[in-house]
Amino acid sequence: MEQWYATGKRKTAVARVFLRPGKGEMTVNGRTPKDYFYTDSNTMKVDAPLNLTKTKGKFSILVTVAGGGIAAQAEAVRHGISRALVTYNPEMRSVLKKEGFLRRDARMKERKKYGQRAARARFQFSKR
Repeated sequence: MEQWYATGKRKTAVARVFLRPGKGEMTVNGRTPKDYFYTDSNTMKVDAPLNLTKTKGKFSILVTVAGGGIAAQAEAVRHGISRALVTYNPEMRSVLKKEGFLRRDARMKERKKYGQRAARARFQFSKR
């Protein structure tokens, strides 16, 4: 069976995406995207590359995603689907690249520093 695979990442979320010729159904960790991501904004993020390239009902998509939060996972899935679409058809690259879906968002959480409450927040200073 023919399939196209790609990995998408965002923060600490990693999505493994398998595109297979099919009727347009998508499963994310064994559930539908609507059930898994539960907010419309996140499901729209996931569908964005398919809508952009007009391939909405063309593939059966199997996704396994782990790590991070729900929003980061949705963006990781979007990244993975975009990469998989490019392996399927390299001509889609320019459309997806223009929209920024092929760029791995490198922003990560800044580490907590010692002697501080958080990455940048300090403990309250008291003069007396």
